[in-house]
Amino acid sequence: MNDRSQTYVGQQDSTLAVNKVLRNTYSLLAMTLAFSAITATISTMMNLPYPGFILTLIAYFGLLFAVHKTKDSAMGIVFTFALTGFLGYTLGPLLNMALAMPGGGEMVATALGGTALTFFATSAYVLTTKKDMSKLGGVVMAGIIMVFVAMIANFFFQMPALQLAISAIMIPLMAMLIMWQTSSIIHGGERNYIMATVTLYVSLYNLFVHLLSLLMAFGGDE
Repeated sequence: MNDRSQTYVGQQDSTLAVNKVLRNTYSLLAMTLAFSAITATISTMMNLPYPGFILTLIAYFGLLFAVHKTKDSAMGIVFTFALTGFLGYTLGPLLNMALAMPGGGEMVATALGGTALTFFATSAYVLTTKKDMSKLGGVVMAGIIMVFVAMIANFFFQMPALQLAISAIMIPLMAMLIMWQTSSIIHGGERNYIMATVTLYVSLYNLFVHLLSLLMAFGGDE
């Protein structure tokens, strides 16, 4: 086999690997979104209380750590559903707050539509252009750290303006995270579909939460 043939075979193998990761990622993402919607619906209908900022952080990072440690085994899928199910449950109190407001149903629908549109637009852009978005990784990481520090500060000071600023920053930040993760898959930087799924799910979760938060802030009577 000459060098040209070896290169062609290598490109075919790489394409097959990318397609497999994409297929597995989107399949698992669809299932986790459905499961999360179920837990969110149960939480909303039963009017379950929000577990609190600190407990939510502990559960989130604990389950995220478990996913990372088991990402190469079947348990990784189990912990992925545990993480997304838990985050779905935390949506219940927020949804109840929104639905209790005038036009709450429309705000929830708008946030869902905006989240879906952002995901499809950013994913389609990367998948069609094949652009390498690896440079976004540093920007996204710096932004996430900045937002996390701001969230901790807001937990103590409870400043509405800071909460609005956090939401305004998180929306473009999560859009960039979707582009970065999609680019990482198609350019070979990510070969684990479980981790790719969790990154995309968390991006969608945060997009929805912060879109809805902004709609509630500007669409309410207050």
